[in-house]
Amino acid sequence: MTRQFSLALGQLFLVFVVQEAVVNQFRLPAGGFSLLLIFTLVWAILSLPEIAALIGFFSGLLMDLSQTSSGPIGHWTLLMIAACYAVAYLGSGNESLSGNPLGFTFLVASAVFFVELSFVATGVLLGVASGSFIQVLITSVGVSIWSLVVTPIFLPLISFLHQVTFNKRTVL
Repeated sequence: MTRQFSLALGQLFLVFVVQEAVVNQFRLPAGGFSLLLIFTLVWAILSLPEIAALIGFFSGLLMDLSQTSSGPIGHWTLLMIAACYAVAYLGSGNESLSGNPLGFTFLVASAVFFVELSFVATGVLLGVASGSFIQVLITSVGVSIWSLVVTPIFLPLISFLHQVTFNKRTVL
């Protein structure tokens, strides 16, 4: 279990570094995408709810430490724990998701949309400035559309990494 946990955290940290060093440098319209958010949600769908919540905790902590994060420490952490547990719960018993990249893609895109809206809604409660309703809606829809585009590209890699990490027969 220690090996699996170490591998998962190492992969999560590597995705965080790629997000901060490469993806955040792109100036994409309507908000772009978060590779860390997509990676975490796909990983959560493939995992049990308890493991997904743990990965959500560490992912949220990394998102809180990001330079582009606006909001108090722990804001993303709380949202990612809840979101990862929820998508893992929805995906764990759903046989139609196994081997169906379209189902994964739409579940991830809708989860990204709801996580973004939840971030804004809870941010307002915490006193974080959010902008106008139209701008928030454009950004949330834009991030979801970018997630629809990017998720099928990275889904095979994330699935392979998850299988290598949690398959006991795989030798690295």
